[in-house]
Amino acid sequence: MNIIDKYFPQLTEQQRSQYEQLQALYTEWNSKINVISRKDIDMLMEHHVLHSLGIARYTPFTAGSNIIDVGTGGGFPGIPLAIMFPEVNFTLVDSIGKKIRVVNEVASALKLKNVTALQKRAEEIRQEKFDFVVSRAVTSFPAFVAQTRHLVAKQNRNGVANGILYLKGGDFADEVAPFGRSAEVFDLSSYFEEEYFSTKRLIHLIV
Repeated sequence: MNIIDKYFPQLTEQQRSQYEQLQALYTEWNSKINVISRKDIDMLMEHHVLHSLGIARYTPFTAGSNIIDVGTGGGFPGIPLAIMFPEVNFTLVDSIGKKIRVVNEVASALKLKNVTALQKRAEEIRQEKFDFVVSRAVTSFPAFVAQTRHLVAKQNRNGVANGILYLKGGDFADEVAPFGRSAEVFDLSSYFEEEYFSTKRLIHLIV
């Protein structure tokens, strides 16, 4: 049993196959375009894929929801989440073109029809609204909120309130303090038993 099956035993055969393809796909693309540290590529499934799925453990997304992954890099957390929720629409954005190329190539290889990749900054997206903004720590939390809060739709359709779902490690109490009760922090160690997750957390900011 692989590490994804361990925590998500309800996967379909197609989903299981897609997750199993990720290691080879990212190993190949990472040798051409460095989107994951070379020393970390062997831990891809735990440190990147399962980490991304901490969001899925926190809340399942309702079919038809629209999610935007800001600063997606090579596709995290967006690609693992798009596999988990095939009926949800994912927009993955990054300002660096070569990273978006990797996202497009991986999504194409996996035949993910629910992924759109854009080379843009969040500030440039003004018309569209999304149920959630997701990301893995690309900057300080207050700076990220300032860049992305305009993207969040007002109408809720999920089990938790619309907002920002931000994966971050270490001590960042001072970063969330200004948001008061609007921000909740969840320990990923309550979802995953591996040592890697002992310092990893998920921030849910209601916008």
